[in-house]
Amino acid sequence: MEDAPWPATRDELLEWAMRTGAPQEVIENLQEIEDEGDVYERIEDLWPDYPTKDDFFFHEDEY
Repeated sequence: MEDAPWPATRDELLEWAMRTGAPQEVIENLQEIEDEGDVYERIEDLWPDYPTKDDFFFHEDEY
């Protein structure tokens, strides 16, 4: 979802997810969101606890 076309509406994100072969769980989660025509600027607007690269303890510069 990080590569989704932000900003986007729920329907745009749902279409993008299906077109790009996102996991079924992602599609189901998007379908469960009430569509009020809101435009989402980033993934954290939908899922505030979405893990970012900073959440992982992998240091690329060490390898």
